[in-house]
Amino acid sequence: MDTTFLVINLIVAALIIFLFMFLQRRHVSFSKRVLLALGVGIVAGFVLQFIYGTASDVTKQTTDWLGIIGGGYVKLLQMIAIPLIFISIVTAFTRLQLKTNIAKVGMWIIGTLVITAAIAAFVGIGAALVFHLDANNISQGATEAARATELQDKFAGISDLTFPQKIVELLPANPFLDFTGARATSTVAVVIFAAFIGAAFLGVQRKQPDEAAVFAKGVDAIYAIVLRIVKLILRLTPYGVFAIMTSTVALSDTSAILKLGNFVIASYAALIAMFIIHLVIVGFTGTSPVTYIKKALPVLTFAFTSRTSAGAIPLNIDTQKKLGVPEGIANFAASFGLSIGQNGCAGIYPAMLAIMIAPAAGIDPLSWKFILTVVLVVAISSFGVAGVGGGATFAAIIVLSTLNLPIGLAGVLISIEPLIDMGRTALNVSDSMVAGIVTSKATGELKHEEQTLAEEI
Repeated sequence: MDTTFLVINLIVAALIIFLFMFLQRRHVSFSKRVLLALGVGIVAGFVLQFIYGTASDVTKQTTDWLGIIGGGYVKLLQMIAIPLIFISIVTAFTRLQLKTNIAKVGMWIIGTLVITAAIAAFVGIGAALVFHLDANNISQGATEAARATELQDKFAGISDLTFPQKIVELLPANPFLDFTGARATSTVAVVIFAAFIGAAFLGVQRKQPDEAAVFAKGVDAIYAIVLRIVKLILRLTPYGVFAIMTSTVALSDTSAILKLGNFVIASYAALIAMFIIHLVIVGFTGTSPVTYIKKALPVLTFAFTSRTSAGAIPLNIDTQKKLGVPEGIANFAASFGLSIGQNGCAGIYPAMLAIMIAPAAGIDPLSWKFILTVVLVVAISSFGVAGVGGGATFAAIIVLSTLNLPIGLAGVLISIEPLIDMGRTALNVSDSMVAGIVTSKATGELKHEEQTLAEEI
């Protein structure tokens, strides 16, 4: 009987997938298809949970088969993430055509990312205090306890280091090892290695222009191939989002989510507040916040549903160009935004956790000394947060261990992690775009161009 129900479920899923294929052939916009996939996935997940229950064999088998699509989509995004990060940063150097020097551009981008991370920390702290978040009031079940042990074991090598040692750990001793993603800090190590190659290119360009031109042409060719691969993967987004959301909702422990509902509400209140601050910053550059929202909707939708900042790089760059940011600055902002200043994962989230966990460690969360210390640590620690999954956890471990707070308590949020990670990722991508707009305005490069990458997908 279970097999019959399984077959019925898979037939329905196949029909839904064919519907998305039909909508693509009818040229329905990418953002609308992704949002529809999100909604249909949520409804389908609740239907499975309501009919069969989260623990039934039918639900588990159905989500297992859907994992071929959802899990396969995530694997493909992970496959291309590191190559995309690397080639995007190198390309930012080879295509640099600015009236100002690269140091000024880098300072503005990094400065904007770090400052907004500090602001995000204040917002996260405020949300935690307003909603009275306290880890002492959250019960830990077997799943949460296992997650806490896993975090302590996985990040023991990092959490035991001093803060200066953590900074040194970000540097790439063996870039080829980091290309495999073997270390928790591999992503930022690849970013640093790519920046060194880009800086070397600029030096060669001044003294050996012919060799530099050959190198730039080769980089352009590789970038075109990688970008094409990314486009092929992004076309799978509606199918991947549908499968992922269906499985996530169908297997979610509703009681656990309701138990942590206060944290979910506080998180999204903070994320929305920070996004409004982004709009205010954008408004000061002379760009209409309404225009920003309209043009950023496709990439923010993708980031929200896919939960990957790295995979959003092409749409991120395209959106910045729509908003008048030169290609060179757009590449830098999108790439650096992967590992620096992520407002959702490296700003709001670790700050909220620090305030939550402080009472359990005998620290007054209302102490201004503690609050300012949290903000400072968050801002500095925002260097080196991976944008390919698990970045928020890594940022939390860095911040909590630096503040001498127990990192294992971060495991109590495992049941709602996917739910809040969607909003965090979207905010991270928005932050990198804001950095590009601010830098373009500061360097006098902000103009208006139109690109249509989102419509090609």
